[in-house]
Amino acid sequence: MTIERLGPVDPIQKYNKSEKVARPDARNSGDSISVSDEAKIRSEIMQAVEQVRSLPDIREDRVAEIREKLRDPSYISDRVVEAVAEELISVFEIG
Repeated sequence: MTIERLGPVDPIQKYNKSEKVARPDARNSGDSISVSDEAKIRSEIMQAVEQVRSLPDIREDRVAEIREKLRDPSYISDRVVEAVAEELISVFEIG
């Protein structure tokens, strides 16, 4: 009886063979993405939130404007006092 060799002695040798790698077509070289409408809206909201957060808590221009108005004695009238009182009541939920 004779035994003939069927393949290589080293079983790992068949895994070491390199095959040609398929190269991508040069025609499809441009990448592209698509952004959903929901993602666009969320992005706009996030940008708006960041802009608001970057604003100062106290607007110095408005404070200066109010100070000028309060220096005028004719500005403080019963109508103004009532309007301010009503606003304070609604803000602090009094009454």
